Amino acid sequence: MQMWILGNPLRISGAQNANLKAIYICNHASLLDIILVMWLIPIGTVGIAKKEVIWYPLFGQLYLLANHIRIDRANSSSSVQSFQKVAKSVIEQNLSLIVFPEGTRSATGRLLPFKKGFVHLAIQTKYPIVPMVLTGTHLGWQKNSLRVRQAPLSVTFLPPIKTDDWTTENVEKYLHMVHSIYAKHLPLSQKPLKMGPDCART
Repeated sequence: MQMWILGNPLRISGAQNANLKAIYICNHASLLDIILVMWLIPIGTVGIAKKEVIWYPLFGQLYLLANHIRIDRANSSSSVQSFQKVAKSVIEQNLSLIVFPEGTRSATGRLLPFKKGFVHLAIQTKYPIVPMVLTGTHLGWQKNSLRVRQAPLSVTFLPPIKTDDWTTENVEKYLHMVHSIYAKHLPLSQKPLKMGPDCART
């Protein structure tokens, strides 16, 4: 309903890949991303955000009421423990996950380096990863703006990436591989300015 009210032209492709028990990941450049993700991911999918999200007006309270997951990202050791708890919880409750691997919104729409959390979650759960590639949302609703513009949007669900043979020794390799897949499928204006080993973030 929100997307109908906003009226942005929208193209969705690869929706046949949106019916799996999986870790869905999404590039993040706008609040529109959250609206689209909440609409298009399967029922039984929960999000992950830093624990401070509860203090965001309205959104934080809705996030908590919807039983999404909050983690402590204050330091590396607590973050690892948090991801272990998340993996155990989603397996026990038969849930899927949605993760924004950049960890923050891109102000320009260009792909930022990825954090490693979604890779660790994939290794622990053995869930496939389904990349959701969003384009145009940074133009439809720019960061630090209250105005929604009539920019064309697209959402593409890419084929699932199997992770059942992934190991902790190759985290950097998997991270770079998934980041490269995103860079390949984004338009020129949203491709990262720099590629290579430094595409990863801790």
